[in-house]
Amino acid sequence: MGGPGEPPEGTPEGAPGSGEDEYRSVVFDESFVRAARLQEYSAVERMAEHTPAVRRRPPLHRGLSRQALILVLLIAVAFGTAIYMGVRHPYSSPAARQPVEPLRMTVIPLAPEGKVPGAADAEYLYAHSPAAQFRVGAEGIPLPASRRTAHFSDSQVVTALTTAKDYLVRSSLYPEVLTGQQDRPVRVLLDPDQLDQFDESFTHPTADGRHAPTGWLVRFDPARAELADRKIRVQGTLQAAETDSATLEVTADHTFVYALRPTGSDGTDRVSLFTVRRELQFRFDREDLRLHQAQLVVSYVQAGPLSCAEDATNHLRPLLAGQTAKSGGPAGTDPYATGSATALCGTLATSAQPRV
Repeated sequence: MGGPGEPPEGTPEGAPGSGEDEYRSVVFDESFVRAARLQEYSAVERMAEHTPAVRRRPPLHRGLSRQALILVLLIAVAFGTAIYMGVRHPYSSPAARQPVEPLRMTVIPLAPEGKVPGAADAEYLYAHSPAAQFRVGAEGIPLPASRRTAHFSDSQVVTALTTAKDYLVRSSLYPEVLTGQQDRPVRVLLDPDQLDQFDESFTHPTADGRHAPTGWLVRFDPARAELADRKIRVQGTLQAAETDSATLEVTADHTFVYALRPTGSDGTDRVSLFTVRRELQFRFDREDLRLHQAQLVVSYVQAGPLSCAEDATNHLRPLLAGQTAKSGGPAGTDPYATGSATALCGTLATSAQPRV
């Protein structure tokens, strides 16, 4: 039997309330109603002269949430930082460099005391000279064990030593440089601020201690001598040290021994040895290290056998086997010994020559 107010058969189909379960999941709460974009006019409003029954409500303007505000601020900060770094990038405008010093050079000819020793074979001369135990070519310029300094890393010290070695190899061992055919292999390793001095040395060589080609590199007078053996003997040392927080300095002290014969020889002329002692001082700032270039600031050269009467500024003009010097020097100088000569022309010690 049905309850009070209900038909015995229950609620008829289609009667009000029969679809209650169907719409029970739809909830029209206050927030839903407020968010509606359309709003029906009230009866009073419709009685006025409003024709439409509904009106469109303006969208709700809610404030930004805290997370959205933080995100916007982060994007703004990142964008501003990118602009600042683009304008003031630490590597875009390097700090002002110290002025590059011009090269100071000294070239001292060493005159033989008698006739220049000679032999038919270069190997024989090398074996009977102080260069008997020297290494051949670039092997005679080994890199020392390197250590970082207070302001330069291991790799920067190695770069300085390697650049100095490259300069020595190109300026003392390249056949095209030794014969005076080229100077570009040496030039490209110099700091750009020294290129004017380098170029002037070759276009207008003078014995002023600043503009002698033989202060920059080794080259023989091609009209007088040529290499009899390209296996040049070398021995010496490289040392690196920090002079200040912005500068590395490399000191090179090497002796090069060349086997020479007269230019145009058919191979029957005797061979003689020619010795060049080079003491070079290189300087590097961080820009030089980055570009694999060097500042050559001191070049001290002793070379012989030469005649003191001949100019050794532009080319070295060796005295060859059997020749004698036109004039001697004040005292014997041995380029194989430590220490520096003090005269503008010296005498090549007998002990520095091959024993033949």
